[in-house]
Amino acid sequence: MARQPNYSFERKERERMQAEKKAKRAAAKEEARLARDEPSDQPSENTDAAADPQNTDEQSDA
Repeated sequence: MARQPNYSFERKERERMQAEKKAKRAAAKEEARLARDEPSDQPSENTDAAADPQNTDEQSDA
């Protein structure tokens, strides 16, 4: 005789796995957000050229 299926256990396991996956994704998103919002020590090259017009090669050529 076959065993009766335990659907509630299977459903709870699926929900647990889904919650675990969701928590991992949320943690990864939070890490990425913190890394993105964290100010960098060195400014990018584009902001240096815009902030200091004396460093441009165009003025020395003209």
